[in-house]
Amino acid sequence: MTGYRERERAVGVDVSFGILGPVAAWSGDDAAPVDLKGPRHRGVLARLIVAQGRVVPVTRLVEDLWTDPPAGGVGAVRTFVSALRRAVEPERPPRAPARLLVTEGPGYALRAEPDSVDSRRFARVLELSAGLPPREALPMLTEALASWRGPALADFPDEPWARTERARLGELRLHAVERRGDALLALGRAAQAVADLDAHVTEHPWREEGWRLLALALYRSGRQGDALAVLRRARGLLTGRLGLEPGTALRRLETDILTQEQHLDPGDPAERVWAEAAADYDRTLRHGARARLESTVGLLRNLAVTGGGGLEVARRHRSATVEAAEELGDVELTARVIGAYDVPAIWTRADDPGHSASVVAAAERTLKGLAPGRHDAARARLLTTVALESRGTRSARGPQAARQAEAIARRLDDPGLLAFALNGVFMQTFHRAGLAPRRDATGAELIALSGRHDLPAHTVLGHLVRLQARGALADFTGAEAHATAVDRLAEHHELPLARVFTQWFRALRLAVTGPAPAAEEAYRSAAAQLDGVGMPGLEQGLLPLALLCLRVQDGRPAPADAPGDWGPYEPWATPLVLLAQGAPGQAAERLRRLPDPPPGLLYEALWCLAARAAVAVSDRPTMERAVGALSPAKAEWGGAASGLLTVGPVARHLDALTTALRRTPGGAARPGS
Repeated sequence: MTGYRERERAVGVDVSFGILGPVAAWSGDDAAPVDLKGPRHRGVLARLIVAQGRVVPVTRLVEDLWTDPPAGGVGAVRTFVSALRRAVEPERPPRAPARLLVTEGPGYALRAEPDSVDSRRFARVLELSAGLPPREALPMLTEALASWRGPALADFPDEPWARTERARLGELRLHAVERRGDALLALGRAAQAVADLDAHVTEHPWREEGWRLLALALYRSGRQGDALAVLRRARGLLTGRLGLEPGTALRRLETDILTQEQHLDPGDPAERVWAEAAADYDRTLRHGARARLESTVGLLRNLAVTGGGGLEVARRHRSATVEAAEELGDVELTARVIGAYDVPAIWTRADDPGHSASVVAAAERTLKGLAPGRHDAARARLLTTVALESRGTRSARGPQAARQAEAIARRLDDPGLLAFALNGVFMQTFHRAGLAPRRDATGAELIALSGRHDLPAHTVLGHLVRLQARGALADFTGAEAHATAVDRLAEHHELPLARVFTQWFRALRLAVTGPAPAAEEAYRSAAAQLDGVGMPGLEQGLLPLALLCLRVQDGRPAPADAPGDWGPYEPWATPLVLLAQGAPGQAAERLRRLPDPPPGLLYEALWCLAARAAVAVSDRPTMERAVGALSPAKAEWGGAASGLLTVGPVARHLDALTTALRRTPGGAARPGS
């Protein structure tokens, strides 16, 4: 929708139209109502909206507007059209051609974008929501239904030209109401669905699907008697008014309710099992501190991948669990508590560096306390923990720990342990640029290993690793295949956080292939999904950085009014912003103090930003540093290794650096550039 608005502003048009209720039009961001004059003015506009962009001859408009057309009907229609043009395009210069309500051949057409007409937008949302899971479809259907202001084409209830469209839209609305009720039921919100479904069947008693959903909603709300009464009422109305017996679905539901079939309420068995098991656990292990700590880690592992803030909560409780284990003085227990938290990690910047440092310190203390020559599996898990929690730092201990853990896991031939260790290997494969092929191989092994041994979370991790690596290697089609696999697995195994990364990848792909406004909107939409998921290491500064990289990729300058919250990326973004503000001296000063980017998924992207600024101010030392850092990645796309953003081919930035170095006093470019 925003993309449409931006296109319309570019041509001076910002009007939307509505027929889901009385015919209306609105202008501007504040949706100010447009004065459409009299009923026949609205009739012309409504008739053109119904035509969906096709030309309606003037003679046909005359026939549709009057039962007995007057002699001056054609002239009157032209007068109505002129008035409508002034209303919807008030800033159009005299004698300039209309952009919305155009003359074409023998008549007129409304050239409005589909998303600017509420009926077409409603139909499109209904179609898009059909393939989505209930959690995503529900808000779309709710918003779409809220756009109805009354019956479709309410001003023209008896006009023959409006009859077909009114019936079509009315049928779509009934489907939307039922699909929204179905989504609420799927999400366990049966009581919330009852009121709307009751009103729905009261107004449309022939809708058997509406009756079925209402009865099921009542049953799942604990109102079995009301559910059976609704089914009896449906039977009476269908047979009494239409002479029809209820269909198979209604008859089967009545039988299932009478026999209380378990499938009618799939949520209850799981809730019952959980409550009973938790109660038995508390009663049986009331004083089992060690068993409780180990069980807690299992809960935290699941909590970390559930979304909805679970990751942040799991991180907080993990610290407390590790501290409690150390206080017991049992080094083997502590090793199990630390090492059992094998939650897959894909982002190379820690969400909470302080937490990571404390976990690394606890893991190192525990490693020293383990008896030598024993506990190899526990040792490998502790080493992997060190490798994972040391990500994004320049410590030599992280790569060393990753190598040691991998060697132990391969020697023990333990698939789960090896999958965990490969995650540590991946996290420590960022010490220089150009390592996407190596990470791609790690991802491929993770997918094969996890697939053979039914490790779904690490299968998802493997696909995400390959998504990033294939993006870095400009194989966006291959990356999309991995994104599709992630979405499928995440839906099946209830791993919602994985879809955060696939949504960002699709914004990246749009940045490569689509128009810039559409890519910007996709990035903003992806950033909105990060709110509350508990991944500050990913979220902080990411949206401004993505928008800046999009500009750099397209050869545009940084925005002079760029937001100040660049998070950890401020040193590499600020020089370009200063250049856009006309302050090259300040930009050069910042470049002279510029540190190397931290090892991670954005290493190449940040060097490309530095290179762009250094070329602009002829900063030879920084240009030479950038050439040395980026040369190993000359076959890759800068930043695409993240799966989130890109600054375009690294080779293009290297070419710009090489050219600038030849023009800058002090010698030629370094060899290999």
